[in-house]
Amino acid sequence: MLKRGNCSKSNAVLEYLDENGVPFEIINMTEDPLSILEIKTVLKKLNQSVFHIIRKTEKLYMDNFANKDYSEDEWIKILSENPSLIQRPILIKGSVAMLGRPIDNVKFFIEK
Repeated sequence: MLKRGNCSKSNAVLEYLDENGVPFEIINMTEDPLSILEIKTVLKKLNQSVFHIIRKTEKLYMDNFANKDYSEDEWIKILSENPSLIQRPILIKGSVAMLGRPIDNVKFFIEK
């Protein structure tokens, strides 16, 4: 599971996984930011473009990146340098991944 710091959504997913005995590994993107290659791998597993995982409500985004036309590769580099702009949590299971909200999606993802 990819998470950042003390994110309430990430903590809710962690609690659900723990309560249901689901083994997991945590990668804290604040302490261990994803590389460009890791972000590309996550996007492939999500089967989504980079635009799907950008947190557009973050102050950093609004102050520095809103209304600017960056390519997918430019966004991947921006996210590798600014992990707070990556949606979270992201759950990864084998070759697939999903955003970990709402919690019902997590339940479905874990059961499959």
